[in-house]
This record gives sequence, C-alpha cells and structure tokens, in this order.
Amino acid sequence: MRHYEVTFIVDSVLSSDEIDATAKTYQDMLVNEGAEIVHNDAMGLRQLAYPIKRRTTGIYYCVEYKVESGDLISKIDLAMRRDERIMRSLVIKLDKYGVQYNEDKRAGKIGKAKRTLEKAEESKKKTSKTQVVAKTAAPKPKVKAPVAAATVTTPAPVTETLTASSEEE
Repeated sequence: MRHYEVTFIVDSVLSSDEIDATAKTYQDMLVNEGAEIVHNDAMGLRQLAYPIKRRTTGIYYCVEYKVESGDLISKIDLAMRRDERIMRSLVIKLDKYGVQYNEDKRAGKIGKAKRTLEKAEESKKKTSKTQVVAKTAAPKPKVKAPVAAATVTTPAPVTETLTASSEEE
C-alpha cells in the first residue's frame, strides 16, 4: 500500500460548522474511493506566512491515508482546487522514513510531547534533590552587621543670585 498525506487550509472566515463540514467532505471522499485513513490531524487556526485571498489566517488540516494506487490523488487535488472554501492544498507521497516519522511523532517519541515529558522528569529530580539537601542542611544563624555612625551635614545657604540674561557675559 502507498502512504499519502494531504494538507489543506480552510478559509477562517467560515463558521465552525462549515469548516468541519469541509474537512468531513474530503475525508468521506477518501474513504469512498477506497482509502484507509491512518490519522486525521486538525491543527487549528494558524497565521499564514503571506496573505492568500486577502486572508492572513487559516484553519489547517492534515490527513494521512493509505491507498492501493495513486489514481485518487488527481481526483482529490481537482476537487480541492475547485472548492472556494479551500485556500491551499498539498498532497505528498510518504516514503518509509516519512511513515516512521509520523508514527513516532504520534507515539510521543518526537516533538513537543517528548520534550515536555523530559522537562517534567528533570524538574522532579531537581525538587527531590533540593528536598534532600534542605532536610540535611542545618540552618545558619543570622548575624547582624554593625551600623556605622552617620555624620549629617547641612548644605550651605546660597547667597548669590543669577540673572536671566546670558548675553551680558
């Protein structure tokens, strides 16, 4: 079986029901043509790198699927080009490395989920170490520093007055 991934941007001006209906339309089209959907990712509202149709944001969807032949690609691409709700679309054929990468990413081995897990484990280790150090260390006595006697001086009164004219100088 061949693995493909279609990514498309839906116009963000549409209502949420229309946006969901648009994504559902293309998922149903894939299933009706004999494709098996592996993963559906609704990435949500994102900022576009450049304006498309005078829009600066769009709703991103990514659908990964398996199919026997590549005949479906031309049909889905043509349908997306004709649909006014779709701003851009891209169909990619995945090789074995792309499929493995997507599987690892969904499993949490790659990306943000892995980093957050590692940070959580590190913070647990740090807090346990600080708790152990805090329990073993005895509190240090507080010593006040001696205060030096301060001398107070008063400013001398000003006896000279300045004139407003600077041309006389």
